[in-house]
Amino acid sequence: MKLPEYWLKRAAGEIDPDTARTFDRLLNSSLASGPNAVIDYQLDAPRWQFLCHVAQEHGVALHGSGDCGIALFEPRQPVDLNAFGRQKAVYAASDGIWAMFFAIVDRDRYPMSVTNACIRLVEGEKVSDPFYFFSVSRAVLAHRPWRTGTVYLLPRATFFSQPELTFGAARVRIAQLASLEPVRPLARLAVSPDDFPFLDQIRGHDDERLQEYATALETGAPLPDEP
Repeated sequence: MKLPEYWLKRAAGEIDPDTARTFDRLLNSSLASGPNAVIDYQLDAPRWQFLCHVAQEHGVALHGSGDCGIALFEPRQPVDLNAFGRQKAVYAASDGIWAMFFAIVDRDRYPMSVTNACIRLVEGEKVSDPFYFFSVSRAVLAHRPWRTGTVYLLPRATFFSQPELTFGAARVRIAQLASLEPVRPLARLAVSPDDFPFLDQIRGHDDERLQEYATALETGAPLPDEP
């Protein structure tokens, strides 16, 4: 299936075995430092690659925030257009780039709505690489509402995945996770806007048309302001 062009693709190519082993050593040493340890990231590889690796290869859930001092995540009631996202829960992602978006978008200083997604297409036994979409309120986009934030590494045990959607003949696997129970973080990694690989591809949307954007993302349709 061919997705509309507004979906963004992650840089192609798998990390080499030496980099993977380096990521594994950093994760293991960080976890050995105790609960919620600050990850001392001194590697040349981009931070998003490390986060994607630990999510995919180690089953770690990821939560992005502007608060660097969270010791316990407790279920909260969000405002969300999607039924899965309206549960009173702790939310996380199974993808490092998606979690990073929530860490670097400054919704404290700039009131805004956001619409975003991270999906993989499933056709038969074939699962695609991730596709992404990121958008903030058009009125604040020109202010570049970014910040330094934190991505928390969370144990996956109590999390469950958002149910798959269908785009035509393809199934769509969504990287959103939810836990109905409180979760204590394993470790945390500081990230900056420059660490986010799609910073210049974050779009702006009209707040009054947010439901139209959400519907397009859930069905694979064109965006409301595009042909």
